Amino acid sequence: MKKVIFLVDMQSFFASVEKAKHYQDLNRPLVVSGDPTRRSGVILAACPLAKTYGIKNGERLWEAEQKCPDLVTVPPHMQEYIDNSITITDILESFTDLVEPYSIDEQFMDITHSQKLFGTPYEIAEHVQHEIYSKLKVVARVGIGENKVLAKMACDNFSKKNQNGIFWLKKENIQETLWPLPIEKLFRAGGKMSQHLRRRAIRTIGELAQTDVNKIKKLWGIHGQVLWMNAHGVDYSPISLSSTNSQKGIGNGMTLPRDYSEKKEIKVVLLELCEEVCRRTRMAGVMAETVSLSLSGANYDLPTGFHRQQKMPEPTNMTMEVFRHACELLETFWDQQPIRRLHVSLTNLTSDQSIQLNLFQQDRSQSINLGYTTDEITNKYGKTAVMRATSLLPASQVLERSAKIGGHYK
Repeated sequence: MKKVIFLVDMQSFFASVEKAKHYQDLNRPLVVSGDPTRRSGVILAACPLAKTYGIKNGERLWEAEQKCPDLVTVPPHMQEYIDNSITITDILESFTDLVEPYSIDEQFMDITHSQKLFGTPYEIAEHVQHEIYSKLKVVARVGIGENKVLAKMACDNFSKKNQNGIFWLKKENIQETLWPLPIEKLFRAGGKMSQHLRRRAIRTIGELAQTDVNKIKKLWGIHGQVLWMNAHGVDYSPISLSSTNSQKGIGNGMTLPRDYSEKKEIKVVLLELCEEVCRRTRMAGVMAETVSLSLSGANYDLPTGFHRQQKMPEPTNMTMEVFRHACELLETFWDQQPIRRLHVSLTNLTSDQSIQLNLFQQDRSQSINLGYTTDEITNKYGKTAVMRATSLLPASQVLERSAKIGGHYK
């Protein structure tokens, strides 16, 4: 039996949640945007009516307001979106136990063996749409395919344009349906990769599919081969119930509320990011061997900054050890120009159940246990229950960020 995979995507998810809960009778265009007085004043979601004015996700709020002076702007409420996403997962799991969240508003589901209970794929898709809308007043689009890649491309390229929001992209029909589309419409073909392909006169998905795979591999390696397979509708990845547990790295970053030009101010925020990244690492039960630091300059017209990494002497999840190595990267590579964003990440993860001992250093176990004890306190009483003294300085962002989820207010 051929597999039947759904990609269920929510239409304008954040905006739909806001309209359903707070603005049900609103007939004006609505967008969800970060604080317009800060750098976070960008469009996170636009309702379908707002999109008719040419408003797109990711553009600046002031640009959207120029396109539509009658625009209604709503701040994000991340906890509500998370709660709705969990409810959607529960709805999908009433049809099958094989559900894999792909993002906060997209989820894969394998309904291959659900057809005996709930009907044909089209009937199940309609049931899914009905259940989600009746409970949350959010419109769902469903892409159908025999694997995740076909389901994803069915949803992105066809379901969103169909009146009923459902499309079945069949492998045997991709030459007529998928291949004529521009190369940018291919799953995993980002902007830069699409430019590279166009420079090689590969302008459509079909032209990539008809190119010799050995030539593609020679030019772009494994990534090129994966794109070639996607163009042929080939994907062997199953619906995974543990996809969120196989992290290759743990990171955290933020856009600063103003330009930071003094090293002492940057180090305040850098320490707070190291604290959060190490906390997440300890919660995952791992340590890391490599720390990475990224800085972005404040000048949009003349981009500056760097992304560098450093291997640490031994795996760690101790804040001050990670901070010390992050500071070394800052001292070495920062060009002294004002920055607007920084990001810290830890990679090369190993289990925290074994600790490398060093004959020439004091026993680290007590310092490591201190981090876990602090985590227990903050988990019970909140992230601001225990703070470093530097977090009382004006440059600190701890109090501001403690009221947020994913960089946005709860």
